[in-house]
Amino acid sequence: MNVADQIVSLREQIAPFDCQLVAVSKTKPVPVLLEAYTAGVRDFGENKVQEMTEKYEQMPKDVKWHMIGHLQSNKIKYIAPFVHLIHSVDSLKLFKEINKQAAKVNRQINCLLQMHIAEEESKFGLSEEELFELLHSETMKNSDHVKVTGLMGMATFTEHQEQVRKEFSHLKHIFDRVKGSPDLPPQVQMQILSMGMSGDYPIALEEGSSMIRIGTTIFGSRN
Repeated sequence: MNVADQIVSLREQIAPFDCQLVAVSKTKPVPVLLEAYTAGVRDFGENKVQEMTEKYEQMPKDVKWHMIGHLQSNKIKYIAPFVHLIHSVDSLKLFKEINKQAAKVNRQINCLLQMHIAEEESKFGLSEEELFELLHSETMKNSDHVKVTGLMGMATFTEHQEQVRKEFSHLKHIFDRVKGSPDLPPQVQMQILSMGMSGDYPIALEEGSSMIRIGTTIFGSRN
């Protein structure tokens, strides 16, 4: 199937779940992204700042750019003027820097807090304790240029579907807990639960994901 057919197929699968599709276009050239754009995709996910900024210059301006990769503090300034959603806020330091750079360009940047739910040590993310510390911190209260719109997490890369399901279920539980918390600052508005990629999105959908990040299924394997 070509890119457009894959997108149609994915849309049909996710239609019953009220879930948003982000096309993960990292390493793919602009002509391939334009195929997805022509098929109606407007949300594209990248994991490298330089690649995202180069594609931003070349792609139509109604594209919404999602930073899904691990983000270094010193690179935020390059995407602050245009990034739609940063999925990978995994530390207080990073959060502060996003607020600082957003203030410089007079924007409020939407962010997801990345949770560590996998058994792999290599994955980034906050623990539950760190999450609630950040949500109730003075830094959060004083950060007018960041809007926390949800959580993101990556499950363990494994064949064991029950483990993946358990991790996604755990993340949904945390999401619901935050959503139901009283006295959160106004810039915390839990709307998005970003979980599920090409290998595990059917499970993520069943466990309550509202945003899936799909690359290989749409564009084929990366070189």
